Amino acid sequence: MKTLTLQLPDSLELEDREAKMLLAAKLYEQGKLSLGQAADLVGYSKRTFMELLADYGVSVFNYPPDELESDMNNAERNNL
Repeated sequence: MKTLTLQLPDSLELEDREAKMLLAAKLYEQGKLSLGQAADLVGYSKRTFMELLADYGVSVFNYPPDELESDMNNAERNNL
């Protein structure tokens, strides 16, 4: 695992956990971390992390448009 050290201005008034949550939410949103990996990064359970994602404007349902369209077509073909 990599270690990252950031120097943030004092005026930002950002707690360590909030900074981790911002990073984890963005990496999850971009598909670079799974839900479990992102939750572990912050130290939350998957359930808690999922509940907090909305506060950061990130959807739990992180499907790329083409994958969502494919899933919908499959469901339609199978009368679901």
